[in-house]
Amino acid sequence: SGGRGLEDGDFRISAFDHPHGMALEANGRILYVADTGNHAVRRADLVSGRVSTLVGTGVRASDYPPRGGLTPDVGLNSPWDLAVDGGQLYIAMAGSHQIWVMDTDSRQIGPFAGSGLEGIDDGPLATADLAQPSGLTLDGKGRLYFADSEGSSIRQAETDSNRGRVTTLVGSGTSLFEFGDADGTGNRARLQHPLGLVYYKGVIYVADTYNNKIKRLNPKSRRITTFLGAERGHRDGTAPLVYEPGGIDAAADKLYLADTNNHSVRVVDLATYTTGTLWLKGIERFTSTSDRSGLVST
Repeated sequence: SGGRGLEDGDFRISAFDHPHGMALEANGRILYVADTGNHAVRRADLVSGRVSTLVGTGVRASDYPPRGGLTPDVGLNSPWDLAVDGGQLYIAMAGSHQIWVMDTDSRQIGPFAGSGLEGIDDGPLATADLAQPSGLTLDGKGRLYFADSEGSSIRQAETDSNRGRVTTLVGSGTSLFEFGDADGTGNRARLQHPLGLVYYKGVIYVADTYNNKIKRLNPKSRRITTFLGAERGHRDGTAPLVYEPGGIDAAADKLYLADTNNHSVRVVDLATYTTGTLWLKGIERFTSTSDRSGLVST
């Protein structure tokens, strides 16, 4: 509706509070939304045009770390991004420094990786320490990659919960306060608060948010290099500039960037290495409406 709130129902009346990440089922029908401000995951049926709350109570979980259980009455803590693989929906639980997983058939949900302690320690899924995981992407081969934002690193977790481990691919791996901007391999590379990433054709493209860059990571060699960007700005062409990109996705040999501080969507053609700005036409602007907090949204 354009107003802030937690409202299910028809698309025209539904309400969210600072939604961030999304994940689309393979059939193209169901869109899952990380409704961060409502501490909930929402389900948008693109055929029926209706929104429902999949899990979350509308307020931050009272327990820390939150306890799993049967949806929908399970408290979450700042879900930030989502990734779906068949019947498994992975949730970047930034507020509790964990990644959760929900079985979309049984509706059982609980921790997948992360002890709940903020840190950078690798190891078995349940005991590894994460630091505000914010972006998720799957390679379709049993690996979940994530942007561990407060640790300024990119890490991976095997989706086989029986033998899975968390491993740091790039980033310092020694301190939450070691960040920077340096291409390189493994622990010698430096990022600064990456928020988004996408696996596409064997490469992980990373929104290195506070460095105003998109970087390209080879997950096998663990080498990461700058793909585009430099100082903050807005410039299209073959030497583009971006300003704190927060989200990234890929389709049909194009990258789509949420260029957050430029209030725009940028499109990178991976064949020509040319960047343009996406112009949306015929989109109705929301009129001002009062939300439940008493603030005004436009």
